[in-house]
Amino acid sequence: MTIILGLVVMLGCMLGGFMAMGGHVEVLWQPWEFVIILGTSLGTFIIGNPMKVIKDTGKAFGEAFGHTAPTARHYLDVMGLLYSLMRELRSKPRNEVEKHIDLPGESPIFQKFTSVLKNKDLTTFICDYCRLIIIGNARTHEVEALMDEEIQTLRHDKLKSYHAITNIADGLPAIGIIAAVLGVVKAMSAITEPPEVLGHLIGAALVGTFAGIFFSYGVFGPIASKVKAGREKQMRLYIVSKQTLLAFMNGAMPQVAVEYGRKTISAYERPTIDEVEAETVGGGAGGGEAKKAA
Repeated sequence: MTIILGLVVMLGCMLGGFMAMGGHVEVLWQPWEFVIILGTSLGTFIIGNPMKVIKDTGKAFGEAFGHTAPTARHYLDVMGLLYSLMRELRSKPRNEVEKHIDLPGESPIFQKFTSVLKNKDLTTFICDYCRLIIIGNARTHEVEALMDEEIQTLRHDKLKSYHAITNIADGLPAIGIIAAVLGVVKAMSAITEPPEVLGHLIGAALVGTFAGIFFSYGVFGPIASKVKAGREKQMRLYIVSKQTLLAFMNGAMPQVAVEYGRKTISAYERPTIDEVEAETVGGGAGGGEAKKAA
């Protein structure tokens, strides 16, 4: 929603200012210049990225326009799930806990928190380290180093689409120059035409330079920043899980371990202590609100 609002403000001010100076907006409508610029950018994007990144970039655009970033509800779901699992780890035999870890899709604990269960990477992350805790031979500092390495790898993968969009934005001004040069070549082929015709052709060519810079700094650059911010927020769910499980491995009670995780959440989205206590010790809203958030 904010992207659309920003585009409306940007185009309104830009075109409005151009018209106020006496410019004619219809001159800027040069569809074949846009085809050259955007088509060439799309081609270079396809050349420079594997199919997985191409598909993920499409998903990233959807996330940016839909503003699909974790909310307080998502953090509460993660902490509620971790609290339930830690209680099971403290009070139940190994074989009873393993069934939740090995088959999370069939686990009544995971099913209460559907927003976590739908995030397959996060579910795998939690299950893998709970499995290490069950085994019991892992040292906390070694597990922490392993978590940091995995989180860094996940972050690198999730930001590939951001880098792909950034590369498009970086290349657009140069591609705009290419479109302008092609327009000038066309204008030179009509050098014998009257000045008004030649002036129109040269003006159309210069639209290519304008469009390349506009799409770079006005569209793709800001969208790339939006994608990065959203993906970085998604990684915060892993940090919460990491700190909570490490605190539990160091001997903290489940309700205390959850507080370690809560403190890693940005103040803008961080649930209060009372909200976390209601979600964990008090049983929480569970799946109902999680479904709404998902």
